[in-house]
Amino acid sequence: MAVLIDAIDVKKRTLFEIDNTPYSCLEAEVNTPTARGGQTLVRLKIRNLLTNAVFEKTFKAGEKFREPDLQLVAASYLYSDSNGSHFLDQESYETHTLSDEVIGNALDFLIAGTLVELLKYNGNPIGLELPMFVELAVASTEPGVRGDSSSGSVTKPATLETGLEIRVPLFIKEGEKVKVSTESRGFAGRA
Repeated sequence: MAVLIDAIDVKKRTLFEIDNTPYSCLEAEVNTPTARGGQTLVRLKIRNLLTNAVFEKTFKAGEKFREPDLQLVAASYLYSDSNGSHFLDQESYETHTLSDEVIGNALDFLIAGTLVELLKYNGNPIGLELPMFVELAVASTEPGVRGDSSSGSVTKPATLETGLEIRVPLFIKEGEKVKVSTESRGFAGRA
């Protein structure tokens, strides 16, 4: 039997199902009335995991949601073409293709062989989770010029092998590998 989750127990990052559609909670706010006999309401900001649509909805505290049949599966990025982006499931060795809408801007961090987590709903891939940090080579950057730090700006622009542009410290050179945060989309250190 499926596990049921009370609306009042839904917190940020909780996954649940409404009308056979998986959702992720982005924000949760509980409103307790001051009047006797008033209904406690839970206001949720949620993301539809199939369409990525974000909206707010209010539920009664006692409403129950089913836990969705979601799995995270290790996969490696293979390549992208006109059909989408292709990933190799590390357990079953099946190839899964995700559309550009599902991938979004994740391609900024993906090179062949990058390990990611594919999110599967009822056995079908619906999204992916990137690692916290990825290592990418600097494709082009200007050499750091002595004295540049006097302006207070001790970073310079760099284009990475995926085409992503970030700011890096002056000592980083072309060809060097850097660690990039997938959350902030910024430099996180040398690799």
